[in-house]
Amino acid sequence: MADLEVLVTGGVDTHKDTHVAAALDQLGRLLGTEAFPATAAGYRSLLAWLGRFGRLVAVGVEGTGAWGAGLARHLTAADVEVIEVRRQNRQHRRRHGKSDPTDAIAAARSVQSGEEHGAAKTANGSVESIRLLQVARRSALKARSQAANQIYSIVDTAPEELRSRFHRVPVSQVVAVAARFHRSPTIDTPHDAAKCALWHLARRWQNLSEEITNLDRQLDELTAATAPTLVALNGAGTQTASVLLVAAGDNPDRLNSPASFVALCGASPLDASSGRQQRHRLNRGGDRQANAALYIIVISRLRWHRSTQDYMARRIAEGKTRKEVIRCLKLYVAREVHQAIRQDLNPKRQPVITG
Repeated sequence: MADLEVLVTGGVDTHKDTHVAAALDQLGRLLGTEAFPATAAGYRSLLAWLGRFGRLVAVGVEGTGAWGAGLARHLTAADVEVIEVRRQNRQHRRRHGKSDPTDAIAAARSVQSGEEHGAAKTANGSVESIRLLQVARRSALKARSQAANQIYSIVDTAPEELRSRFHRVPVSQVVAVAARFHRSPTIDTPHDAAKCALWHLARRWQNLSEEITNLDRQLDELTAATAPTLVALNGAGTQTASVLLVAAGDNPDRLNSPASFVALCGASPLDASSGRQQRHRLNRGGDRQANAALYIIVISRLRWHRSTQDYMARRIAEGKTRKEVIRCLKLYVAREVHQAIRQDLNPKRQPVITG
């Protein structure tokens, strides 16, 4: 009688420098664990090691959007199904302890049990480029806000001549004046130090503003080219569209239905029924940035879109609160967004980045 084929399920606990892999057979028996460097050569060795045990079915990877991104891309390029695995909850770790091999085994078991079944983002197309530009833009916005707060802090505590000159003046006007200050070669008084500090902060604010403007231009061009249908939706724009694109990823087909995208955005109500009480509660999970983008679209439509305004009036007349109607609208908008993303991210049109 021929030996049965061994079907292997892998699990990987990812770290910055090393990845720990575990292999299970189709009966859930542990075949082995091994650590590999987080390099291209390490990815090849990990894949070859898993393949030694039998036919590789799927691999559960923790942190596919962080330390596991490179491994996920390598496995996907090798036609291996990659399942995104969430970190174990704290209660389980307190009861059973924690180690890298234990986490890798748990990742593999969660894939086998069907507890984790979401395909990982491929992160190899235009949407990944948009995500990277978003990271730089958010950092620049945060740094500019910090510089503005520091400018106001110095103005509030500066000598009277500077404090009265800039009291209740918008930061843009303070920056315009402070950036032209003549700096003294020596700092002899607090007045000289305050002017010098304001000059540096004003120049920093200007540089960051220029950086944000350039990033906005690049995002406008890239988002419009990647998802023209999404950008053209009523109430959408570059920033909301880019956030929703990043939530879906370069491979939106991994979301099996519009309901999957709605749940991903945290816009689907959760069943909280018990006994005779039948009700749903607010979903506080999902991608909160995507949820905020849906909210912005809904609020924009409530200001300018007649049909949305009529829907709000009709549901309020039925006894719904404004917040409840907005939640309903977010659900409808999420479905519309999902359809637009699926239409725009056609694999035949989607440019691919390498490296």
